Parts: sequence; structure tokens; C-alpha cells
Amino acid sequence: MMQLYYAATSPYVRKVMIVAHHLGVVDKIEKLTAAASPVTRDRNILSFNPLTKVPSAKTDDGLMLFDSRVICEYLDSQGNGGLFPTAGRARWIALMQQALGDGLLDAALLVRYERAVRPEQFRWQEWDAGQFSKIIDCLNEIETQAPTLEVKRFTIGEITLACALGYLDFRFPEIGWRDTHPNAAKWFAEFAKMPAMIATEPPKG
Repeated sequence: MMQLYYAATSPYVRKVMIVAHHLGVVDKIEKLTAAASPVTRDRNILSFNPLTKVPSAKTDDGLMLFDSRVICEYLDSQGNGGLFPTAGRARWIALMQQALGDGLLDAALLVRYERAVRPEQFRWQEWDAGQFSKIIDCLNEIETQAPTLEVKRFTIGEITLACALGYLDFRFPEIGWRDTHPNAAKWFAEFAKMPAMIATEPPKG
């Protein structure tokens, strides 16, 4: 059984769990609660990952895996899931979309840390604005790509983009990204109906 350090609010953990649900291997993952933070490191994770971040995993044969990209590809390879195309244009598109979604999440998390973790007297408005502009540019790119995104025959690319949009709903509802990105909103509305998406929604409140 794979052991996985996780946090229910982490979009990167959500990505891993969506893959696990899709592949039908959730019952083969032991979830270990973690309190990862950019300031106070959870030393329990250290034996899995020197960066003490979630998600971090250990396979049943002792292989350490991190980050979400690696864990997702490992699960997919074990289950022959096809979420990572093996060659050709489809592979590069899937990996590019994964990078786009992860990049949006990276920027969103930096804004989240700036606003929620850094003491108010030390907050840097220009930094916040710079990261926020990345979020908007990523949303614009997702809007451009939305007509080509799949709902049924999806890859790790669509999963990651959905996690990114879901995280904006969770932490930054004031953005109202659907109002300015109708194509992305239409795709996400359908993708969010997938059982794996519903099962991995972050906690309310």
C-alpha cells in the first residue's frame, strides 16, 4: 500500500487523489495527515521528502515519490491509465497543460501565502500584484485552449487545469473568473461533474 502525506486543502494533493479515484486505487493509498507550511515545516514529512511538502509518497516497496507530477505519473504507469500519453503531439500537449495548471497554482499559492501567512506589515503589494497577473494570464490561456479540452478522454493536462480552476473557486472566489472566461467555465462545469472531482472537493468553510 502506498503511503501519502496529504492535506485536504492542497490542490496538488487533489490532483493525485483525482488520478487515484479515476484509476480505482484509492483503497490502496494510506493517507497520512500533514501540516505542511512554508514557514513551520512538518518534520514528519522529512523522511519522505526533504522539502517537507505535500503530496509526498512512499510506495509499498519503499520508493519515495514527490511532487504531484511524479506521483500522478507513477500511479498512471502502475494502472495503465493512459493519462500520460507516451509519445507524439498528444504527450507534449498534456505535459504543457499540466505545466500551465501547475503554474497557475504556484502563483495562486504565493498570493495566498502573502495574504494569509505573511504579517501584514511585511506584505509587498507589488509582489502580490505580480503573481496575480500571472493568474489572469493563465486564465486567458486556458480560455483559449478550452474548446480543445476533453471531458471524457482526458489526460493529466485536463485534470491539472481543473484543479487550478477549482482552487480559484476555493481560495479566490472574488475573482469571478467565469464571467470573463466563458469557454473555460463551460468546460469546467462539465468536468466538475466527474465522480473523482466530486469526491476530492476541498472542505467547505
